[in-house]
Amino acid sequence: MRVLGIDPGIANTGFGVVDLCAGRPSAVAAGVIETASADALESRLACLHRDLEELFAEFGPAAVALEELYFGQNASSAMAVGQARGVVLLSAGIRGIPASGYTPQQIKQSVCGSGRAAKEQVIEMVRTRLSLTDRPLPDHAADALAAALCHVDRAPLARALEFAG
Repeated sequence: MRVLGIDPGIANTGFGVVDLCAGRPSAVAAGVIETASADALESRLACLHRDLEELFAEFGPAAVALEELYFGQNASSAMAVGQARGVVLLSAGIRGIPASGYTPQQIKQSVCGSGRAAKEQVIEMVRTRLSLTDRPLPDHAADALAAALCHVDRAPLARALEFAG
């Protein structure tokens, strides 16, 4: 199973592609989609959509995992993240790819064993779990890989529940 993890944002959207083979996750790719702050919002969202289209075409994920909106931020920042999430969901929906959202606490719990883990701990656990020689940077890419790991951690349970129902 291949999962595209997304840490949504207008200025920076992190992405991470994780394969799950024989119960072991491995990193395929990670990075950040950046948009120019001088551009109009609609242009930035169009840029994000275009780059996501390229990621979907290149990596062919079976699922998308993305971080849910965190309302501790200011309202305008939360709106911008929500708009970026909408573009991600649209891109997945056009292809019929299921998308699952996870709270930051769920992702930290899955990756680190604690929903209150510090960012540095998340980055180090992502590196360890994916057997990476270097720490995944920037933070947005590490967060996207963490979202993908959270999804693959939950996939066996989700499949079992699907078959049981």
